[in-house]
Amino acid sequence: MPFEFAAADAPSVPVYIIADGDPDGVLGGLPAPTRAWATANGFTGAIGQALTWADGDGAVAGALIGYGTPAARARGRFHLAAGAAKLPEGTYHLATDLPADVAEAEVLGWALMGYTFARYRDLAPRAVGLKAPAGVDADRILAMAQGEVLTRDLINTPAADMGPGDLEQAARDLAGAHSASIDVTVGEDLIAQNFPMIHAVGRAAETAPRLIDMRWGDAGPKLTLVGKGVCFDTGGLNLKPGSSMGLMKKDMGGSATVLGLAHMIMALNLPVQLRVLIPAVENSVAGNAFRPQDILTSRKGLTVEINNTDAEGRLVLADALTYADEDAPDLVISMATLTGAARVAVGPDIAPFYVTDDTMVAPLSGAAQAAADPVWQMPFHEPYEAMLDPGIADLDNAPKGGFAGSITAALFLRRFVGTDTRYAHFDIYGWQPAAAPARPKGGVGQGARAILTALPDLLNL
Repeated sequence: MPFEFAAADAPSVPVYIIADGDPDGVLGGLPAPTRAWATANGFTGAIGQALTWADGDGAVAGALIGYGTPAARARGRFHLAAGAAKLPEGTYHLATDLPADVAEAEVLGWALMGYTFARYRDLAPRAVGLKAPAGVDADRILAMAQGEVLTRDLINTPAADMGPGDLEQAARDLAGAHSASIDVTVGEDLIAQNFPMIHAVGRAAETAPRLIDMRWGDAGPKLTLVGKGVCFDTGGLNLKPGSSMGLMKKDMGGSATVLGLAHMIMALNLPVQLRVLIPAVENSVAGNAFRPQDILTSRKGLTVEINNTDAEGRLVLADALTYADEDAPDLVISMATLTGAARVAVGPDIAPFYVTDDTMVAPLSGAAQAAADPVWQMPFHEPYEAMLDPGIADLDNAPKGGFAGSITAALFLRRFVGTDTRYAHFDIYGWQPAAAPARPKGGVGQGARAILTALPDLLNL
């Protein structure tokens, strides 16, 4: 069941948030038996600690959650969830205030800590409810949690049940929930309507490739989100080894993330004209698969020499970005699980981003901090443009040398957006490799909450 805040009048157990060493004196203000109980159980306020005590009837009467030191908190996020996950089932309310600058993120962590992917196994989440604390926007937190759950569920679903057609259905379901319009171009119609690279990448799969186009809102600035929807990536004829193919169900993580972000925007009724474009394909192996050294002509007219069929995400995004740009949007944002080089650079926890307008950097970086959604700016480094020149076509889809892979991929995508268009690209990972507070191992959204939080500044809303 999706998380919902408990009713304000529901019976609930007070939770006291205790920093390591109790510098604020919260524990000191509790009754002596409670303090003695905390001492007897070794409760110090460290992150991840939780302790309850009972009333005379044996029911839980109160709880302590450790909040650590500032230095310890700087080494992670969702610290409230780290302790709350250890509480017994029940309904709780916060009896102490969270710092205002992290209250929204910490309450969101509580909302997400019970997430389970239960499509294939009965995994009922633990019912550890929370009343909405004063001072936080409960509707906003719920919208973010719901969007994140949608993203996680889509990424976690294996390709047998999340092919291009299934991804289309997920987009249709979302559009229906928010009264958005949706149009889908499928198979040979991609050729007829001039999306040649989307067709080329996906034509070898059993399920036809397609371009999903969802629109919502009729007033305000135009915001277009473009998400990579490679539902499984074998590498094509440049076949991946098995060790590299194991997580390729997540190669549609960009599309999953923009759909989650779209839900947040629509649920909060932001004053924008939202468009979501998803090129949905499977990069498969068959007799009609596109080949190394093929030269493809893109929707924009630029020619691309294929030097590695495993660099397919940028190809499908290129046609979608060209199409997005034709609508003269105020801002285009692409999100894609695009390069392993990004993971080498910043690891799995940070989403690197590129922008054509430096005024976008401060809003995104500040929003990332507030939303506990880390991102980091990377450069559109002009001197590397020469690496994209294959000599016999306009662009090389897989420059040789092994250097600056994330940057050259971003530079490739930028070629398909007009020079006057404000554009941001996020090279995400979309996967939590080990369980952490509010983030079980598996699919995860990256960058969506940072973008949502930054939108008022990015679009002057």
